[in-house]
Amino acid sequence: MRTGRGRMAGEFDASAYGRSIADIYDTTTDALPTDSAVDRLHDLADGGPVLEFGIGTGRLALPLAARGLAVAGIDGSAEMVLVLRTKAGGDRVPVTLGDFATTRVEGEFALVVLAVNTIFALPSQEAQVSCFRNAAAHLRPGGRFVVEAWVPDLGAFRNGSALRLLSLGEDAVVAEAARLSAADQMMYTTRIRMTDAGLRLLPANHRYAWPAELDLMARLAGMEREHRWSDWTGAAFTDDSRAHVSVYRI
Repeated sequence: MRTGRGRMAGEFDASAYGRSIADIYDTTTDALPTDSAVDRLHDLADGGPVLEFGIGTGRLALPLAARGLAVAGIDGSAEMVLVLRTKAGGDRVPVTLGDFATTRVEGEFALVVLAVNTIFALPSQEAQVSCFRNAAAHLRPGGRFVVEAWVPDLGAFRNGSALRLLSLGEDAVVAEAARLSAADQMMYTTRIRMTDAGLRLLPANHRYAWPAELDLMARLAGMEREHRWSDWTGAAFTDDSRAHVSVYRI
């Protein structure tokens, strides 16, 4: 779930990202550390029910459900959820369509998950604060909210723009072009995926935030940070960390 390329922050469309990428989303996430993420989330849930914001095609939700956890989700994209439904067990995971910053579902959860930088899909600080509050509203006492996100690296930009190679293989080459609006903490990006089938442009906007800003959002929602790691294995978060997995507890 991310904003469409041409939309301003006040015109957020929670369904736009899924429409553009649903048919190839699983291919683009092949290299993600799914096993270690599922292991960590399973431990943090401690046997309790899990709610995933931006459940997408079920990369995390389905393995968690296969381990015996009750899993539900919220997603803005009907196209992404349709892919989830085609997978084994996908028809048994309840999913509510809507903006996860505001959409409520029934029940209390031991764990709310927001992975793969999706917090930055929300177009403003106000929307991100609302997301933290929404997560807290779904948690039972002692429950946890887990956020996976990258650490902003403004040094990668020159004259407000950046172009980088993300992956290079025999079957696909993926690059990313980005434009920075530091005043608004916005990155306007388009990934370019090149394969023998042709070229795909995958636009996405990101309202980035530093880890300390996310910590403050958690406090505003009545949560405190319990852990921060560099990755799902629990590696220490340091000055050199380019991403983080942060765990907040209510």
